[in-house]
Amino acid sequence: MSEERRIFKAAILTASDKGSRGERVDLSGPAIQEMIEPEGYTVTEYKIVPDDQETLESEMKRIADEGIADIIFTTGGTGFSMRDVTPEATIAVSDRLVPGIPEAMRAYSMTITNKAMLSRAAAGIRKQTLIVNMPGSPKAVKESLEFILPPLRHGLEILLGEASECARK
Repeated sequence: MSEERRIFKAAILTASDKGSRGERVDLSGPAIQEMIEPEGYTVTEYKIVPDDQETLESEMKRIADEGIADIIFTTGGTGFSMRDVTPEATIAVSDRLVPGIPEAMRAYSMTITNKAMLSRAAAGIRKQTLIVNMPGSPKAVKESLEFILPPLRHGLEILLGEASECARK
């Protein structure tokens, strides 16, 4: 008996100064898309933006407020550089924070590399859109997504009011 799975709308925002100027090819955004589409997500928007808090906030607000996506995956801008402001933008636009998602990604990634402790990734909810900061490297994106994708589906179902009572227990 095959159960019909809901298709979730996803947006991908890559934060990269060089990428936004066409000086670097984005590998992490496509890595996210490659992993989420077979899991029942359709990418409704993919954009490369500069590492600029105002721009990131504006894009996240637009996507969430206009209902363009149920989830926004960001990639890049979560490190220690002065231009790494993706977590600050995410926190600024979120109605509620979801600390368990980046905590889980860091904990899992720590089993692979101790540099995972340097991630400042955040996650939050704006209206009915979940925002998740992913790492900037394609390898770290893949490792993190492998770990968080299964429970994300349930979280989105709850957020959108579609989770069955038995699934919540």
